[in-house]
Amino acid sequence: MALERYEHSRKDKDQKYETFRGPAIPRSNQDLYMFSREGDRLDLIANEFYGDPRYWWIIAEANNLGKGSFAVPTGLQLRIPKPIEGLQEGLINAEAER
Repeated sequence: MALERYEHSRKDKDQKYETFRGPAIPRSNQDLYMFSREGDRLDLIANEFYGDPRYWWIIAEANNLGKGSFAVPTGLQLRIPKPIEGLQEGLINAEAER
């Protein structure tokens, strides 16, 4: 499992990460759903459900929230993908297709 969202991303000549969208996060019967509360953040939610705040990007990708902020609007229904195993291969394959 890739811990960093950009772990398999390429860098340009100035050592800056190129724009990259992660793999599609497939729906599963095991997915959980929740409504966000005031003060919720992607990293805190990832820590609560996955035990590691570095998996925030999975929730962001699944809910189209990758807009540069960990903050989540209050009252938004979020899909928490389960299980998350196998997404590393998806990242590697997405990068290879570029």
